[in-house]
Amino acid sequence: MLCAFFIYLVLMSLRTFTDQLGDQVKISFPPQRIISLVPSQTELLADLGLDGRVSGITKFCVHPKAWQKSKPIVGGTKNFRFEVIESLKPDLIIGNKEENYREGINQLKLSYPVWMSDISTSQDAHAMIEQIGILTDTSEQASNIIEQIRGAFSSMDKLPPLRALYLIWRKPWMGAASGTFIHEIMTLAGLQNCLRANSRYPELTNNDIKMLKPQVILLSSEPYPFQEKHTVEIQEISPTAKVIKVDGEMFSWYGSRLRKFPAYLKTLIPMLY
Repeated sequence: MLCAFFIYLVLMSLRTFTDQLGDQVKISFPPQRIISLVPSQTELLADLGLDGRVSGITKFCVHPKAWQKSKPIVGGTKNFRFEVIESLKPDLIIGNKEENYREGINQLKLSYPVWMSDISTSQDAHAMIEQIGILTDTSEQASNIIEQIRGAFSSMDKLPPLRALYLIWRKPWMGAASGTFIHEIMTLAGLQNCLRANSRYPELTNNDIKMLKPQVILLSSEPYPFQEKHTVEIQEISPTAKVIKVDGEMFSWYGSRLRKFPAYLKTLIPMLY
């Protein structure tokens, strides 16, 4: 009788959620052993007040900094340490379609509930924050974060409508094209992304960059760590463009860090004149 009652309690605590890929995920609610496989979503979990319920993060989850020392590291975003994940016995794993590798996610889904985000627009980002708030029982905190983001963007000083190229990699050069979240942020910032291609992150030759005729070239701090010498290098390729190194986290992280983007953007305006 006692065993049957325990099973009843377990079944009553199970809830089914739909992730941003349209897949149903059944979890024990609210989850108590969460693993995050995405840096921006790890920071969101921290800002939702879930320190005590996050059991594991990736080596790239650098915010909050204290978690790098206090939380078990489950590998990288595209190279999971399955034995570590197994030892943590997660009741929820949170990932992202673009940032995590499909084979690893599919393997995790065989054993654990995995909720996936898929983000290209600001609406997608807001929906992700809202849904993670719901599935972690922190809806009020999530709603506050969304309102803070909307408030910050509504009063944001935009950049002049310059033709811009956002580079994320070197050897080969790679840029962020239309269809990416970076493109969305560039557009919201007032810039005109001059890179429109079938691929979201196309490879570019020196001649491709010349043909695009960008007025401003943004060198992201991640995933490639562009340095001052690379500014000189790209300036030689496109001598008429204004070349600026930018914080990649500000342009590509789609969680609670979005609250800080409008203030960061304001610091870029003097660099364009």
